[in-house]
Amino acid sequence: MNSAADALAGAVLLLAVAAAALISALVTWTSRPLLQRYALARPNARSSHRVPTPQGAGIAVIAATLIVASLWGISANVAIPPALVAATIVIALVGFVDDIMSLPVLVRLVLQAACVGAVVFTAPDTARIVPALPLALERGLIVLAGVWFVNLVNFMDGLDLMTVAEVVPVTAALLLLGMLGDLPWPAVLIATALCGAMLGFAPFNRPVAKVFLGDVGSLPIGLLLGWCLLELAWHGQAAAALLLPAYYLADATITLFRRIARREPFWSAHRSHFYQRATDNGFSVSRVSGEVFLLNLVLAGLAILAVRAATVAVTLPALIAGAIAVALLLRRFSRPQAS
Repeated sequence: MNSAADALAGAVLLLAVAAAALISALVTWTSRPLLQRYALARPNARSSHRVPTPQGAGIAVIAATLIVASLWGISANVAIPPALVAATIVIALVGFVDDIMSLPVLVRLVLQAACVGAVVFTAPDTARIVPALPLALERGLIVLAGVWFVNLVNFMDGLDLMTVAEVVPVTAALLLLGMLGDLPWPAVLIATALCGAMLGFAPFNRPVAKVFLGDVGSLPIGLLLGWCLLELAWHGQAAAALLLPAYYLADATITLFRRIARREPFWSAHRSHFYQRATDNGFSVSRVSGEVFLLNLVLAGLAILAVRAATVAVTLPALIAGAIAVALLLRRFSRPQAS
């Protein structure tokens, strides 16, 4: 692209971010009284909040994301997979029902797997990560990973601004990679709109939060973000697709295996994630989400470096540096703060 085209593309991206942020903020603001009445999250022993707080603002985030991305896609002649849009709406509905009345674990998992499978198995056969594997096996493994990613985003959405601190740096990095030509445009549209929608939601979720995303938000956010990362991996950038969500992957996965090893009911709500333990160890909510945000900026920088360098000599050290940075923060969160 020439400089004029680059400037125009940048302006369009910023406009999309602003539009999604505005829609998300307006819908969140106008829906709060209704959510206060019908979708109140009451604190319990496993909660991080102290007072009853409305949940369900994910409706605003997902609506803003799909509206902006779809309209932009139509105007730019960029096709967003219909299966992705349909699966996002369905999984949001599953989350909405679960917010109002808890669904059985098996029912949730089956519906989530159906949504993830619809997205993965409708992708072109040329979309591969490990071509040496049979296509059906690779797709099956991706579905399992996708279901886990959807759930881990939900599990990690347990602190004010935590999901904002994760999603904004990751989607901003994806946006930049798209501008550099390293990510397909359908994923760029989704990432850009999701980034803006989360920014519009952020003022309502800063400590002490006035409203939560709820499962209606965290589940489809996990699906959309997971699809964008999958598109990055299908585009030959698997290392970057691992680096960008590395903190969420590590915190949630290590916690899961620890609970399984202790024979705890790992599917039930708990307070044993590293970020939750940090608040028990003397970290303020703002400090936890702030440090996660800073770590994600570092991971985003490493991911972009790995993509642009496109050599093992840079990618491997970037992966190692990312793993060390994540491990250091997990260690900090797991230790009591000096008084």
